[in-house]
Amino acid sequence: MPLRRLTQGLREFQQQTFAQRREFFARLEIEQRPKVMMIACSDSRIDPGIVLKAEPGELFMVRNVANLVPLHRPDQQHHGTSAALDFGVNALRVQHIIVFGHAGCGGIRALLTRQQIEVEGPSFIQPWLNIADEARRRTLLIARDRPLEEQLRLLEEEAIKTSLANLLSFPWIEAGVAEGRLRVHGWLFDLHDGEVRAYVPATNSFQQLTPELAAELSTLAGEPA
Repeated sequence: MPLRRLTQGLREFQQQTFAQRREFFARLEIEQRPKVMMIACSDSRIDPGIVLKAEPGELFMVRNVANLVPLHRPDQQHHGTSAALDFGVNALRVQHIIVFGHAGCGGIRALLTRQQIEVEGPSFIQPWLNIADEARRRTLLIARDRPLEEQLRLLEEEAIKTSLANLLSFPWIEAGVAEGRLRVHGWLFDLHDGEVRAYVPATNSFQQLTPELAAELSTLAGEPA
């Protein structure tokens, strides 16, 4: 039974991790000071904290379908991802925002193929995926005659680039980037080989993430490379 297995996992955490690191968790109880905010996919197979071996309190995490960032729209509607961006940047003062995509994303496939996901009543899914419709248009313009799997790989990258552009539609993110106190990044994880590729604006390409490339892409104003 899945909940029984999770409950057993909780007991093991309490006995093996929490009990041995009480001082660490006591500090977390007082406040959080993450330097990195991550926008990742809700996909159950992808856990950035595990992939990156992050500590509790290290990542301010947002997860949604296909790791998308909407445009800045200051109205009275409910904007979960935008609210998290507001809190992460303006309250927690994160220094980096990473859009963390992954290969084999079901949301990206649905966007590309216009596959309708069967639900009872109106669906929230397709309107949400339309955030990346411009990425879909670019993909089909470049790769319309290529095999579907190649189109999907390209769209996974293009959707990240669209989300990076949408991040800059938020005035306080654009200002932070312009002033050099905030950096935005696009990373793409491949479950097949465990590699992460990072978007490099200078070459408009995704390259294997290494410590050297991370340092090159993440230097803030006033910090040494």
